[in-house]
Amino acid sequence: MLPFELLVGLRYTHAKRRNHFISFISIVSMAGIALGVMALIVVLSVMNGFQEELRARILGVASHVEISGGGDRLADWPAVLQAARRNPDVVAGAPYVNAQGMLANGDSVRGAIIRGVLPDMESGVADFARYMKAGRLTDLKPGEFGIVLGAELARVLNVFPGDKVVLLTPQGNITPAGVMPRVKQFTVTGIFEAGMFEYDSGLALVHLQDAQKLLRLGENVSGVRLKLDDLFRAPFVTRALANSLTGDYYLTDWTQSHANFFRAVAIEKRMMFLILLLIVAVAAFNIVSTLVMAVTDKQADIAILRTLGARPGSIMAIFMVQGAFIGVSGAVLGVASGVLLALNLETVVPFIERLAGMDLFPADVYYINELPSKLVWGDVAVIGGVSLLISLVATLYPSWRASRIQPAEALRYE
Repeated sequence: MLPFELLVGLRYTHAKRRNHFISFISIVSMAGIALGVMALIVVLSVMNGFQEELRARILGVASHVEISGGGDRLADWPAVLQAARRNPDVVAGAPYVNAQGMLANGDSVRGAIIRGVLPDMESGVADFARYMKAGRLTDLKPGEFGIVLGAELARVLNVFPGDKVVLLTPQGNITPAGVMPRVKQFTVTGIFEAGMFEYDSGLALVHLQDAQKLLRLGENVSGVRLKLDDLFRAPFVTRALANSLTGDYYLTDWTQSHANFFRAVAIEKRMMFLILLLIVAVAAFNIVSTLVMAVTDKQADIAILRTLGARPGSIMAIFMVQGAFIGVSGAVLGVASGVLLALNLETVVPFIERLAGMDLFPADVYYINELPSKLVWGDVAVIGGVSLLISLVATLYPSWRASRIQPAEALRYE
C-alpha cells in the first residue's frame, strides 16, 4: 500500500484547482526543465562530435607517439622501431624526417614543414590515403624527387600535379660568396586535404630517401612515429617506452603536442554545460513559485490533515511529491527528446537547411558538410541526475513552509 503522503501529493498534481494559473505555471515549469535538459544533451553531443572529428583529423596527420634523437637525428631507426613494437599497445610505426623549408613557384613563396616519409609504412600511422584529393602517396618514389602538398599550400603556390616547385632549405652550402641555401626542384605528384588549416597550408611530403639526400643525413632520420591501438593510452605507453628503451631519446605523445587545443575544447564543453544548466535552474524557480501558490491555495486542506494527525514531516513530503512530479516529468521528457534529437541530427539539420533555404555548414568554410554528433550516455546520466537534484532542491523551501502552517491560523477565516 502506498504511503498517504505519496497518494495525496499525486492527487494534488492531477486534481482540479480553483486557481488554474497554478496549473499553467506547473506546465511551464515542466516544459522549461524539458527544454533545458534537451538543449544540454544536444549541445554536449554536438561538442563531443566536433571533438572526436577534430581529434580524428589531427591524428590522421600527426602521430600518437613520437620517438626522436638528440639534435633531431636518430640512428639505427629499424632497431628503435622494433624495440617499440614489442609494446602490446603499439600497432604500427614509421620513420620520418622533419625539416623547415621554403617552397617557391614563380613569384609565389611559402614556408612549409617538409616531412620525409616511407609511403608504405606511413599509411600505417597516418590517413593520408583518405585525404588525397589528387594523386596517391605511393607515387612518391626514391630518387624522383616528387612532393605531395597540402591543398591550401598548393592553392597559394598555384600548382597542380605535374607542376614544378623549388625547395630551399636552411642547411646551406659554403661557397666563396658565403653560405648559400640548398635548392632543389621537386615535381608535384599529389595534393591532400586533411581539413585542418595547420596541415593543409604548411605541410609537404617527400620520400624519406630524397629528404635524407637533401639534408645530408645519410642513413639517419629525425625520429619514429607510432600508432597505438588505443590513442587514450598514449601517456602510459610513452612512460613505458621511456623505461624500456635503452639510449637517449625524446618521447612525446599527442596529448603533449596538442595539449592547449584539447584543453580549450574541454573547458569550452564545461562552460557550455554550466551556462545551459541555468535554463534548468530558471525552470526550477518556477517550481518554487508553483508550490508557494499551491501551499497558499491548500492551507485549509493542510489544516484539516494536521487536525487528523498528520505530522509536519508528512505535510512537507506531500508538497515535495508534487514538486518532484513536475521535475521528474520534465527531466524524463527532456532526456527522451534530447536523445532522440541527438541521434537524428543528420536528418534534422538537412531538413532545417531545406526549410531555411541556406547551407548552415558550408564545406569550404568548416571543412565538414554535416553536423557531427556523438551521444555519450555518461553525459545523459549526469544531465538527468543534476536536473532531478535541482528540481528536488527547489521543493524544499515551499514544502518546509507548508509544514509550518498552524491549523488554527489556517482555519480562522474559513
